[in-house]
Amino acid sequence: MIRPRTIEIVAPSGYPPDEAAVERGIARLRADGHHVLGTEVAERRYLRFSGTDAQRADDLNRLADAAHPLPDIVLALRGSYGAVRILDSLDYAGLQRRLAGAPVAICGHSDFTAVQLALFARAGLVTFGGPMLTANFGAQTLSAFTAERFWCALESPEFTVRESVPQADEVDVSGTLWGGNLAMIAALVGTRYMPQIEGGILFIEDVNEHPFRVERMLYQLHLAGVLARQRALVLGDFTGGKLAPYDNGYDLSAVLEQIGMVTGLPVVTGLRFGHGADLVTLPFGAHARLQAGREGFALTVTGHPTLR
Repeated sequence: MIRPRTIEIVAPSGYPPDEAAVERGIARLRADGHHVLGTEVAERRYLRFSGTDAQRADDLNRLADAAHPLPDIVLALRGSYGAVRILDSLDYAGLQRRLAGAPVAICGHSDFTAVQLALFARAGLVTFGGPMLTANFGAQTLSAFTAERFWCALESPEFTVRESVPQADEVDVSGTLWGGNLAMIAALVGTRYMPQIEGGILFIEDVNEHPFRVERMLYQLHLAGVLARQRALVLGDFTGGKLAPYDNGYDLSAVLEQIGMVTGLPVVTGLRFGHGADLVTLPFGAHARLQAGREGFALTVTGHPTLR
């Protein structure tokens, strides 16, 4: 039985092109007994963004205000583009004072990865890579898998993600779990918003990226020394990329073989995380143990904020 929660919507990126998805998402959450706040952010428009930079930064900065009641869940409206424009305007010290150790789940993926990277790098805040209002809760049909894994991650102090996808590498490593959208991670390399994580388990996903673009971004992480500091690389969904006859067999599996060869990093595939309907929820910055082999993999996560 899911307990009713207070959910506050934030919109740090693009505006929603599908108003019906917004309405469905809000209606679903309210039908389950949740108190949904901040729905007005879905009505803002500025160029291709869900409001001006100042408005979108304020969505998050108000969480640092002691006069603003903290919700149980801070849920991103959608992805697209725009989060990098507000990173310089976030009140990291205030957010750290108010949210560090608090039972508040900040959740989103795609472009929201930029916010998650920055909050961890500058404030040490553990957030959640997971569903968003429009794409997931507002889908024509809400994935039961996505909903179940969302509440499991937010309410369980320890949980395990299992998949029966056979793995090429035998893996048993532990470390800090982090990651998200590959394009956003690559974009922040060399900035003060890129966390310096040693001994991490890095999970990645992306959408509409050809394999050569995926490889180029992974090489950027490799050449910048990011991959050398990790213990494993976990591949989520890479959807929408289209091959051409010119590729001549050069696909995502060829990319992964190349990256594994040049880095020596174990690569695990089959994580249901990304822009597909089925989406696990993973705490960015929590502790995890990854075990993988011929029978599949198990990712056990602990040390993340859980709802009371």
